[in-house]
Amino acid sequence: MGYFKDAKIGDKVYGLIFGKGKITEYFEDSHYVIMVTFANGYEVPFTVDGIPSWGNFNKQTCFYKDDIDLSKADFSPTSKILSNKKIIKLREKGMLEVRVPSGAWKNVKKCPEDYIEKICEEEQYHLFRKKVKK
Repeated sequence: MGYFKDAKIGDKVYGLIFGKGKITEYFEDSHYVIMVTFANGYEVPFTVDGIPSWGNFNKQTCFYKDDIDLSKADFSPTSKILSNKKIIKLREKGMLEVRVPSGAWKNVKKCPEDYIEKICEEEQYHLFRKKVKK
């Protein structure tokens, strides 16, 4: 019994990484059952349990829009812009977080590599921070 077993094309969803989106395709005989197109143009296939096709996620990251509670997500601004060298060092140590398009902070290991490369090429270093201890 999966979360998206009754999904329909056009259903509004929210992804923890890319924010608002809509289900644009439903696949009957595939490991990934839905294709979600997000507001920023990314298209990501998800399993029936809401697990994306990329990253090292083993838990649900996509929810129906009305089912998600973002009260515990960290949307705080960064207090310090990191240098390119500091970003590399923190990434090697596993202590680097990135602000994903949804506005939340996530471990850089859990983001698509092309997203990380894009923001590095565009020198958007304000989208990185050292991991916050909770």
